[in-house]
Amino acid sequence: MNKQPGSEAPQADPRRWKALGVLALSLSLIVLDGSIVSVALPDIISDLKLSITNAQWVNSLYAVIFSALLLLSGRLGDRFGRRTMLIIGIFLFVGSSMWAGLATGASSLIMARFVQGIGGALIMPSTLSTVNATFRGKERAAAFGIWGAVMSGAAAVGPLLGGWLTTSFSWRWIFYVNLPLGLLIVVGALAWVANTRAQADPSASGTRGHSLDIPGALLSGGAFGLIVFGIIESTSLGWWREKLPLEIFGREIHGPAGLSIVPAVLLIGVSLLACFLAWEKYLARNVREVLLDLTLFRIPTFRWGNLTAMAVAVGEFGLIFILPLYLVNVRALSTLQAGLVLVAMACGAFVSGAAARHIAGRLGAPLTVVLGLFLEVVGLGVLAFILRPDGSLAAVTLLLVVYGFGLGIASAQLTSTILADVPTDQSGQGSATQSTARQIGSAIGASVAGALLAGTISRIGAGFTGREAAMAKAVHDSAGSALQGLRAQHVPGALLANLDAMFTDASRVAIFGAVFFLVLGLLGAIQVARVSRA
Repeated sequence: MNKQPGSEAPQADPRRWKALGVLALSLSLIVLDGSIVSVALPDIISDLKLSITNAQWVNSLYAVIFSALLLLSGRLGDRFGRRTMLIIGIFLFVGSSMWAGLATGASSLIMARFVQGIGGALIMPSTLSTVNATFRGKERAAAFGIWGAVMSGAAAVGPLLGGWLTTSFSWRWIFYVNLPLGLLIVVGALAWVANTRAQADPSASGTRGHSLDIPGALLSGGAFGLIVFGIIESTSLGWWREKLPLEIFGREIHGPAGLSIVPAVLLIGVSLLACFLAWEKYLARNVREVLLDLTLFRIPTFRWGNLTAMAVAVGEFGLIFILPLYLVNVRALSTLQAGLVLVAMACGAFVSGAAARHIAGRLGAPLTVVLGLFLEVVGLGVLAFILRPDGSLAAVTLLLVVYGFGLGIASAQLTSTILADVPTDQSGQGSATQSTARQIGSAIGASVAGALLAGTISRIGAGFTGREAAMAKAVHDSAGSALQGLRAQHVPGALLANLDAMFTDASRVAIFGAVFFLVLGLLGAIQVARVSRA
């Protein structure tokens, strides 16, 4: 491949390692936000009186908007400068964080998370594309390793930080903490981060060759948003038979013949996705700028790697959504204590993230990802088997260390594996696509986990009668936080034990669901390793 003029300049930039520090801090800001909310969620539910559906939206809407806008924001960064988009994203993120911290109810908090998702979508591809454009050769591999380790480490540290802030101050501080971090990032970005852009493509120099693909952005955003919306709302509206009508601006929308509106929403989402793919093919045939270059999926490692990343994200974020609810509501831990248990993941991730480069030096990056995912499956699978209302927290912690060790190994190498065979002039597209795959997975992860949790509680609760049935419904509607209030009311031990067992069984089902997706990710990683040797 012919080198573009000046393509080696970024490698000689003396600011590149300082820039990497700023980019890593930017990445940790948005990844922390994805996991820091989870451990504080029980307190948020209790304080703002959230339903389980509202709780899922607080946890998932950020990732829904994030994933819907990533492809467009990656293109905006390619055109107007990645540092420019990074700084705009930071301002949006910090401003919406203040809004979230001041929220007085479900609506204001969910809207703030909506804007946070926009900010995060501008930040993520800017960090990865800038790393890809700034580093070359062995330095690029090292930078990707650091990027992946920061991603896994920040996701694991989030629960501890969230627990400490919630216990020492209040849940609102999990959002306020973003303000000083955002200020540091803006100062560092202006000082050290180059404002890189994509090289112009001569083949797209027609009259409309450089127009932004707005129809593609609307189609993809609508598709991903509706699919995740359908999954989330299925817990309250019903998967097939209607439980409740869909309410929009005070109006009730019913499905036909007593059916839920959810299947129709999912069908529209899938149809929009098909239209998006057809539209992108049309633009490519007419030599117009596309939002998603579908030819990238002809690269086997890229195709299988993105499927792996999406499946793994579903499993990982499903766990992060469920486990804090179990620890706080069933085990009666404080948010700080729950964070201390969950920090075991961080310990494993930090150790393995640092060692991942050396392991990859012996096994190669694809087999290193396989090893990491195998450890994740083992750690989480055993955890799901042993989870009990009064089980050993030491055993839970040890298994989270195993899981975190695998998480660190896999995350540190998966990004470089996905992008390994992508041509340099298409790295911006590749970066945005793999980020989108991860974020779609994280949104679906919390949604699927919440649906499994709520569905299992409903199924078990249907066998209860009288006062126990009413309490089971309260546990369902409050995502488990009602258990804390029942303990304070000194509910009879046998009755409370039944409710704890119900919530624990539902948590186990949800965690087994996470394991299922991790197994799919492991199978995908094995396929990546196979095609990478072909």
